[in-house]
Amino acid sequence: MMMSDAGTQTPPKMDRALLAMLTGGLGDAKTLQKLCAEFGQLYSEFLPDVFHSETGLSMQVHYNGHESGLMTDLLADLGDNVAFSDGQLRNWSPNFVLACGNSFIITLMENLLGALPETIQEPIERPLSQIELDLSTMVFDKIANVLRSGVNAAGGFEPLLEKAHNAEDRAKPEDDHVDEYAVTIKLGITLGPVTSEFFLVIPQKALLKTVVTMPKSKNQGGRSRKEWQEQIAEQVRRSQVTLEARVRLESLTLSTVSRLVAGDVIAFRDKGDVMVDVSANGKDLYRCEFGRAGDRYTVRVKDNVSSEDEILRHLMS
Repeated sequence: MMMSDAGTQTPPKMDRALLAMLTGGLGDAKTLQKLCAEFGQLYSEFLPDVFHSETGLSMQVHYNGHESGLMTDLLADLGDNVAFSDGQLRNWSPNFVLACGNSFIITLMENLLGALPETIQEPIERPLSQIELDLSTMVFDKIANVLRSGVNAAGGFEPLLEKAHNAEDRAKPEDDHVDEYAVTIKLGITLGPVTSEFFLVIPQKALLKTVVTMPKSKNQGGRSRKEWQEQIAEQVRRSQVTLEARVRLESLTLSTVSRLVAGDVIAFRDKGDVMVDVSANGKDLYRCEFGRAGDRYTVRVKDNVSSEDEILRHLMS
């Protein structure tokens, strides 16, 4: 009976870290430090030139070290004040992640919209708006192209990036998700008075096979600053905007207002055609005429308070 019990015992599982090391999924500290520092050099030398050639903006990039661990934990450690984009590069890695501090995206947007340097300050921590997320997609595209130019991925394939999203909108791993060891390569980026960070979270299985090379040419043939601004403006034109209509009512004394109860009626100030101020994000856009079409109340535009350029600039800011 004892022999039978011994024969059915489950053998102990191999330690996860040891198994990953034996199968090329976990490197030693010295090797990881060397590879991550090479990525730091790649971005420090190359990314500022890419941004300057396309936007005219001067920025500095510097290597801030790396962290090693399970990929899920590393992503969670980046916190809430970052935007993410999941990527893949054929013949290199099917699942790396790019992340960027929201403060850099907000500051870049202000600069592209022509804000004076002395008016730019450290942004408050907040999720990115949809328009800012669209700008971050353009930023991630540049970060990914620098990555492609510096790693030994055969075939010359372009990186594929998923749509950028805020940390709060990042999907949780599936229940059957198998975690893997990765590294977070941390890079500081300074634009004017604002310093932020961006991150490359790379599975160690891909990283350990990587030979980092400095690109021979720093000319990426990218877009100009004007083209960046035009793309942002086009995104604004396609964005959904919540409009608010404000109707002026007749003047009442504070005594009367304080005694209003359900069922009381307040008349419009205007007699005849009732005029309405329509605004978005706190800025008046149109003067309208109040009316009705079928079973819905409507407003008819009578006059533009702001020009199209003023409206676009306000909604982008």
